Amino acid sequence: MTSRDRLLAALVAVIWGLNFPATALALEHFPPFLMVAVRFGLLAIPTVLFVPRPAIPVRWLLAIGTGLGILQFAFLYLGMSAGMESGLASIVLQASAPFTVLIAAAALRERISGRQAIGIGIAAAGLAAIAVHRAQVSAILPVALVLAAALGWALGNVASRKAAAPNALHLTLWMSVVPPIPLFVLSWVFEGPRRIAGSLGTAFTPGALPSLFGLLYVVVVATVVGYGLWNGLLARYPSSTVAPFSMLVPVIGVLASWLAFGQVPDAVELGGGVLVVGGVLFASRRRRALPRSPAEPAGAADRFAESARLAEASSRPRP
Repeated sequence: MTSRDRLLAALVAVIWGLNFPATALALEHFPPFLMVAVRFGLLAIPTVLFVPRPAIPVRWLLAIGTGLGILQFAFLYLGMSAGMESGLASIVLQASAPFTVLIAAAALRERISGRQAIGIGIAAAGLAAIAVHRAQVSAILPVALVLAAALGWALGNVASRKAAAPNALHLTLWMSVVPPIPLFVLSWVFEGPRRIAGSLGTAFTPGALPSLFGLLYVVVVATVVGYGLWNGLLARYPSSTVAPFSMLVPVIGVLASWLAFGQVPDAVELGGGVLVVGGVLFASRRRRALPRSPAEPAGAADRFAESARLAEASSRPRP
């Protein structure tokens, strides 16, 4: 990877890390269900008009939009509205990686390697430490909601891998068509028309501008710019080269939340976060393959590994 592309990968991690405090700002004005609906609605309209639909069955598009769009962000925003700090949310959401491995093993019969099993165990220990500590010092509900968001993210990842869309960016944009209507309905039922009207009607007032800018950052910078750069890198390099940069996201998320809101996780939460990120990183590292003789043809295992890398490159998780 060139120095320029390493800087671009680090820039994407910064963009996605800043996405968490931006989301916290937006949630100060917009209720969670409405915010998810508006976020994806702003993307869905130009997508339908100008972006070709990915060549995958509709059922997989619906499954991906439900997992990555509805479940992930509805639960994430509910958890943050319920009191989960933005920095800690960026750590707990990393549970999507071990969830993805476990679901893929059950649904797609993908084999879990020893390294992956150890990494999942380390990450699970970190999440358990955070959950137990939270239950003692505050409410565990926000942690449970963000874990549900990570599970939705994992379900969407597996559906995306199964769909194997030829253009990952088109899939990223078209999944935004699925969430708006269901989330508007949920917002109408649970948040009420009065709150919806109040949030939208005062969105451009001076007091709401920080929240509006936070929402625009989530839609334009984190989604369009971030994924445009990320998918460009995945098109040029193996996912195993690009993916480790995503481990910088929770680090940036914690630092940005500390600078923006003074949110400093305590020692137990920081230690649990280190275990989560370390476990995910350990599980995602690939064992260096032994060199093969030039005359030796690639076996079935090699072809399967290459197919898995290509599928993974087209379906990287979304923060």
